[in-house]
Amino acid sequence: MDSKIIEIKDKKEKEKIGRLILDDLTNWFGISESRQMYINESLDKIFLAVFIDDSPAGFLVIKETSKDCAEIFVMGVMKKYHRLGLGRKLIEAFENLARTLSFSYAQVKTVRSGIYEDYDKTNEFYRSMGFKELECFPSLWDDNNPCQLYIKYLGEK
Repeated sequence: MDSKIIEIKDKKEKEKIGRLILDDLTNWFGISESRQMYINESLDKIFLAVFIDDSPAGFLVIKETSKDCAEIFVMGVMKKYHRLGLGRKLIEAFENLARTLSFSYAQVKTVRSGIYEDYDKTNEFYRSMGFKELECFPSLWDDNNPCQLYIKYLGEK
């Protein structure tokens, strides 16, 4: 399986890829308004997409949260491509780009472990990528979805 990661700059292409992937991941992105919010807010951010045979298979959007920290704003890999290393490739590309842009830290938010099985796998993935639990915000999103904040040190600028 040949894959490649490309930074997407065209807003219509970002919207098309974001919608394709998020609509495939309703176990994680089940609320259509939230999916649309992620798509809309991704248009003006750095957008990395992974392709298999010229077809989009996943994406990751970078949000600057401070001069020192880049956030994985939203990320997804189509279900049929899970467990094939594409998420790992996206994270590695994100970290390399974040370092190039002089960020020292990375962060990502997800639903805390122990609430939903699918998010338990998400938490395991981020921990396997070297992210560490920083803090849980029980009601940042809502009481049913406690927000777990992970961080990772990327190195000095």
